[in-house]
Amino acid sequence: MNIEIPKKFKPVIHNARQVALNSFRPISRKYDRAEHARPKELDMVASVLDGFNEGDPANSAGASQTGKGKVKDDGSVKNGSNMMTCLGALEFCYGDTGFLLGMPRQGLGNAAIAAVATDEQLERFKGKWAAMAITEPGAGSDSAAIRTTAKEDGDHYVLNGEKIYVTSGERADCVVVWASLDPKLGRAAIKSFVVEWGTPGMELARLEKKLGIRASDTAAISFNDCRVPKENLLGNPEVDTKGFGGVMETFDNTRPLVACFALGVAKASLERTRELLADAINYDYGKPVDTVSAAEAELYRMEADWEAAYWLAMKAAWMADNKKSNSLEASISKAKAGRVGNQITLRCVELAGSVGYTEDELLEKWARDSKILDIFEGTQQIQQLIIARRVLGLSSKELK
Repeated sequence: MNIEIPKKFKPVIHNARQVALNSFRPISRKYDRAEHARPKELDMVASVLDGFNEGDPANSAGASQTGKGKVKDDGSVKNGSNMMTCLGALEFCYGDTGFLLGMPRQGLGNAAIAAVATDEQLERFKGKWAAMAITEPGAGSDSAAIRTTAKEDGDHYVLNGEKIYVTSGERADCVVVWASLDPKLGRAAIKSFVVEWGTPGMELARLEKKLGIRASDTAAISFNDCRVPKENLLGNPEVDTKGFGGVMETFDNTRPLVACFALGVAKASLERTRELLADAINYDYGKPVDTVSAAEAELYRMEADWEAAYWLAMKAAWMADNKKSNSLEASISKAKAGRVGNQITLRCVELAGSVGYTEDELLEKWARDSKILDIFEGTQQIQQLIIARRVLGLSSKELK
């Protein structure tokens, strides 16, 4: 892996940074206080992203673009959509993580569609805003424990069950629902279905009140004899473990992406803390760390942790773009960045003293926002379990 970021990505990084600073941060506190209010300002930003992605798909930066990079005959990558999406997301979260999660047509369901949909489905769902519905009251990090069912009935599947913690669940045009064709068969029978709002039997149960990312709505959705056309099943309809592996491939794309969410909010906290302590600290990276103040040494340590997490995420994204199996690296990047993001944002609040705990600064909000980034897309504990299985070569039955 070449650790130099390609020059073609720099304009998108710059533009995302400008959106973070000039569009997201000025209204960040407003929508943090007004939870469940839809940020109308995001419509314009989303339209700009749509236009950019359509005009220059090779350098796109939306969640709908997290499919594999196209490889030329000589083996080189034509574009790096995973890495570009990660870099763009990092900069957006430098502004506000909730706004990125609530961005129209950039949902995690779009990443699922991009990963496993057929060409016909890609065209049919083009332009749709898709949320992702996996978690259930009795099935959290263990996706194989899903109990929402999908029974075949003529030209439809009939869905029954409840999904919780669906990001952008109410605002999205449709929801990618994970359901089992036969719960007795375990993970082999789990498939994903695109269910559009307005489908009879699909109902909004409630919107959650949350610690952080309040600009993004989080919904609970119930499915009662909800009839979904067969052609809305993503990927292969056959019951087999390979099919479930294809569904899980979504996480290989989105875990590095969520890692970059955490890196973005951590970067914002680090830079703001440096500014607040500028009068008290004369930064000198040439000095031995044991000769500087405790606060200065702590900032250096956090910066080193941040950079380690950053390159782990870049490696996982680069591997996806190069059609290399990255399940291990995706989990490593998510585990590292999720933990580092929490630690950095909380420690920055402490280093800023009383200012860090007030609403005069965004530091306390960033600390609240960072917590979810170590939880969704697989908790810290689940990521460590996946890593252990990959390193030791053990199956989920052999290592629980």
